[in-house]
Amino acid sequence: MSAYKTAHLDEIKAEQWPYWAPIRHHFDIGAFGINAWRGTDGDEVIKRHTEAESGQEELFLVMSGRCTFTVDGEDVAAPAGTLVFVTDPSAERVAFAKEPDTLVLSIGAPRGSTYEPSGWDTNYLESS
Repeated sequence: MSAYKTAHLDEIKAEQWPYWAPIRHHFDIGAFGINAWRGTDGDEVIKRHTEAESGQEELFLVMSGRCTFTVDGEDVAAPAGTLVFVTDPSAERVAFAKEPDTLVLSIGAPRGSTYEPSGWDTNYLESS
């Protein structure tokens, strides 16, 4: 058994949702949630949601392209290389791609407590 695993991001796909790369599920990561989201101009790359139930903080990294985040009603321009850290789990967040080939990495976990995968990703992947 190896002490590490590798994959190219293009190898990690949800066949029924080509915009989603379920990284946590692919590697069976248990310490934090992590996914990547792809979109083109106008696509909702980060779905509108809060983390109020899970208590997770989320960090988003725009890896390519450009998008606009709306966090708790405030718009944030986010070109490639931008990090957006949402510290308040109850703050509503959403992001729309503003260019083709936009790619956003999302990482989340609760502060001060053990991360427990909620299983939403597994439920989506196994239900289709």
